[in-house]
Amino acid sequence: MSTIGRRVSESKELVRISDRVSFLYLDRCVVNRDSNAITATDERGTVHIPAASVGVLMLGPGTTVTHQAISLMSDSGSSVVWVGERGVRYYAHGVALSRSSRLLEAQAEAVSNARSRLRVARAMYAMRFPGEDVSGLLMQQLRGREGARVRAVYREQSERTGVEWKRREYDVDDWESGEPVNQALSAANSALYGIVHSVIVALGCSPALGFVHTGQHRSFVYDIADLYKAEISIPLAFDIAVEETEDIGAVARRRVRDAVYDGKLLSRCARDIQRLLRDESEVDTADFDEIEFDVLSLWDGRTGVVAGGVGYGAGHGDEF
Repeated sequence: MSTIGRRVSESKELVRISDRVSFLYLDRCVVNRDSNAITATDERGTVHIPAASVGVLMLGPGTTVTHQAISLMSDSGSSVVWVGERGVRYYAHGVALSRSSRLLEAQAEAVSNARSRLRVARAMYAMRFPGEDVSGLLMQQLRGREGARVRAVYREQSERTGVEWKRREYDVDDWESGEPVNQALSAANSALYGIVHSVIVALGCSPALGFVHTGQHRSFVYDIADLYKAEISIPLAFDIAVEETEDIGAVARRRVRDAVYDGKLLSRCARDIQRLLRDESEVDTADFDEIEFDVLSLWDGRTGVVAGGVGYGAGHGDEF
């Protein structure tokens, strides 16, 4: 089917993010295109999915995707993310779901200023310490508070399950040599990182521009994932250690998958990221389900931005 001369969809024609299926996972199938739908074909038959109804398409193991399918997903304002089994490991991504650079610019601006960076870091810690006032704490104090909190979480989970806890340690070159609870923690955290990474890139943000973590290409991923570890990966790891299962890694990934689905973590993560990066004056009225489709503008040193698609020359106020 030829696409020569096909008109690109306008933003007003696309389905609102709040009306879309947020994340669709496919594996072991061929993904193609039929008109304005993507198709998933395996030995059971073919399923048609309206492309504009999908927020992020997650392609798991065994998928083959055509150029036409990717072209349609891009035109529909949908992101494509290549992931591991059941979506728990992130590998790569296509076009971001958002066609606006607004969140990325807000992230870069906030992380580049010490005062705003501390503000976002405090907001992150406030999410971890509900009911506690951290508005006056410096980064050194926040780190100390976090360290105490994590130790308390490990101690509580150890008492709950009866699993002995010594310390967090693992050898990346000899993963199986670690204690079962540490193996489970490593596998669960890895799955959580992949899921958070996919949300970050779908929103058009940078995984590298972290506020607490820094200097690594997934710094922001670690920032956001830390918001959920005490709720998801740490309790799951202690539960798995009690069971004395042989394939700890596989069990941990499945448990994280189920916890993410049951707790609607994907939509919650997207909302948390936007709340952290948006201007405080926008938070109360923000539509966190709606991803923006801004028109292309030009940067201006005086006014900030000016309209794009305009011939600026004589008569437009240029000074030479």
